[in-house]
Amino acid sequence: MAEAKGEKPITVYGALVANLVIAVAKFVAAAFTGSSSMLSEAIHSLVDTGNEGLLLLGLKRSKKPADARHPFGYGQEMYFWSLIVAMLLFSIGGGLSVYEGVMHALNPEPIEEPIWNYAVLGIAFLAEGTSWYIAIKAMMKARKPGEGVLKTFRRSKDPSVYTVVAEDTAALLGIIAAALGVFLSVTLDQPVYDGIASVVIGVILIGVAIMLVIETRELLMGEAADEDVVASIREIAMGAPAVVSVPHLRTMHLAPDQILLNIEVEFRTGIAPREIFDTVEGIQDRIHKAHPQVQRIFLEIRSLQSAQTAVSSAVAQGS
Repeated sequence: MAEAKGEKPITVYGALVANLVIAVAKFVAAAFTGSSSMLSEAIHSLVDTGNEGLLLLGLKRSKKPADARHPFGYGQEMYFWSLIVAMLLFSIGGGLSVYEGVMHALNPEPIEEPIWNYAVLGIAFLAEGTSWYIAIKAMMKARKPGEGVLKTFRRSKDPSVYTVVAEDTAALLGIIAAALGVFLSVTLDQPVYDGIASVVIGVILIGVAIMLVIETRELLMGEAADEDVVASIREIAMGAPAVVSVPHLRTMHLAPDQILLNIEVEFRTGIAPREIFDTVEGIQDRIHKAHPQVQRIFLEIRSLQSAQTAVSSAVAQGS
């Protein structure tokens, strides 16, 4: 289930503020020390700041009401902008970090006053860690009993949560890599390690970006609702005394908290039209109460007595 609507901006706003402050601090430290890995980290934080802005834009546009041009609403705007975020993370964040690292490794320069690096990286780790904790806490609200963090991440349908989790995880790993690069460069008097750390940061960003592209691609292509939700809907339909089977049940996420449902129910022989109508109304009401995110229901009625001339009923709810 998606994170509550009122909580989504908190996750993104928290990450945006943290990344903006950290980016400024890292650029200052990079200017004073000449560290390649610190410059890569600064670029990373700047890209993340822009990414949070794009997520907020997508979140705002996804709330636009349905119209004639987009009869199912604009919920998938969120997925589109999440894909743009992943592409920026790959190209600008990862690409520039790798480039900067390679250039520094080929022409290494000693790090001056490394204390600046350690201080900024320590502050950045605390800030990113706080943002990461907030995002993880929001994501784990949808966790099933006995389910691991990675599986919960893969099952999440909310880019405003799982994108922040992925970015902050990459940021924490990048900070560790940068700190290790600075330490080895200064301790061993081998500044090439600072460039290597920058390349490692870039590789981390590229890996996370690819993972985000894969996750968002599934949602843009029309990913089905969680299997527990599908099973529950089928159980609700089969619970009606007049229903004998549910031949087809298809779902698709239009947004993190919006699901389109197409369901076919087969009635037993000899059902009066009025009973069919009451049963359909009852099924729709129970589905909507059990799963408010199922906002649009298209229900097809099929009678055993007249399978060749099925009666169709398309009903849209919510939104």
